[in-house]
Amino acid sequence: MILGIESSCDDSSVALLDIKSLKLIYHKKISQDEQHSKFGGVVPELAARLHTAALPKLLEEIRPNFKDIKAIAVTNEPGLTVSLVGGVSMAKALSISLNVPLIAVNHLIGHIYSLFLESEARFPLGVMLVSGGHTMILDIDEKGDIKLLASTMDDSFGESFDKVAKMLDLGYPGGAEVEKAAKNGKERFSFTVPLLGDPRMAYSFSGLKNQVRVEIEKLKESGNLSEQDISDICYAFENAACKHIMNKLEKVFKERKFKRFGVVGGASANLNLRSRIENLCSKFECELLLAPLKFCSDNAAMIARAGREKYLKKEFVKFSELKINPRIKFDEA
Repeated sequence: MILGIESSCDDSSVALLDIKSLKLIYHKKISQDEQHSKFGGVVPELAARLHTAALPKLLEEIRPNFKDIKAIAVTNEPGLTVSLVGGVSMAKALSISLNVPLIAVNHLIGHIYSLFLESEARFPLGVMLVSGGHTMILDIDEKGDIKLLASTMDDSFGESFDKVAKMLDLGYPGGAEVEKAAKNGKERFSFTVPLLGDPRMAYSFSGLKNQVRVEIEKLKESGNLSEQDISDICYAFENAACKHIMNKLEKVFKERKFKRFGVVGGASANLNLRSRIENLCSKFECELLLAPLKFCSDNAAMIARAGREKYLKKEFVKFSELKINPRIKFDEA
């Protein structure tokens, strides 16, 4: 089996994947949402302490499987430094004690393999990666080599949802809360879709986020925000954010002619966005691949799955060379 370890942000996760059958033998995740919700976002130092407590508990549950572990795949980039340290330190300790090799996994590549958790990967493939830290369009060729086609210049799609939720005191994580409120919203506000006439293949959510802030301030000046006010703002914001994604994505589709296209990352659980991409793929007669909802957010199953590919190619990393790269750019990976 491949042991996968994920601790890049605020989720502690461990998984065991059968190398030959790709069957997920074990997977568990301990979320830190409750602890961070009072702060409206992830507090790095708190996340580090919680990883230190959670990871050993998960490891204890798979102790009987130690004898079957052939390699340890661990997220080492990108992510929060203090969070990555927890997973990488545990992976190194296990590598020594079990005498098995280490596999370094880029967290974003892990998300790509969330599309193929129990099956062989199918390339070439276009991918839309939308998460709390990243928004990008990727083109993956037959060999699995990745080309970055577009990315965000500031906030990510998921991050903008979290920040809007914080402005509206909806709690953390904000993506699901904004989506929930938007379902009761009406067409009342009109937010400008970012970069609508801009030829650049890029995303930007900071301006849209500011439009929301200004509208909230106007409403607060005239009294308290009502539940309907919040729903209407969320409705307008979500639609503008999704239109922004789709505006650039359709341009890519016209140029690339994908045979299949995958949507991954925690924010890909947004059903509004999923529906729009499904329609786009149908329009261009492209097969749509979606990660299971429970594996959209950060998890160790995808890390183990990506690690399995490296295991077959014997792409191991030496103990002393396993470094943490918190801010690495995807096209530098």
